[in-house]
Amino acid sequence: MSLDITPLYAGLIGLLFVILSVQVIAARFKTNVALGDGGEKLLIRRIRVQANCAEYAPLGLILLASAELQGAPGWVMHLLGLMLLSGRVLHAVGFGRTPEIMLLRRGGMVLTFAVLIFAALANIGHALI
Repeated sequence: MSLDITPLYAGLIGLLFVILSVQVIAARFKTNVALGDGGEKLLIRRIRVQANCAEYAPLGLILLASAELQGAPGWVMHLLGLMLLSGRVLHAVGFGRTPEIMLLRRGGMVLTFAVLIFAALANIGHALI
């Protein structure tokens, strides 16, 4: 088995992470805070949006890669990959706004958790048979 699908979503989520990182850097320039958050609300929010992506995306991608290596069908991999990518984008947009767009933030978390649960169960199921 090889990884043919997961790298597509890993690359797209990598680009999303760069965008979120640039937003943190821009907020650092705007607030003139080089280290930490300086108590600046804008910077705190952007740091958390980026960190949230860093907390959830890697596990999602690891689970996707494991499922793909175990032979999950291509359509399943694309569905899970799109759900993970969409979830991370929706969450970033919803959480990154002031005021927050809670519908987008919640939707992003639902999609992200769904991928984590489905891919985890698929991996467990494949490992047991």
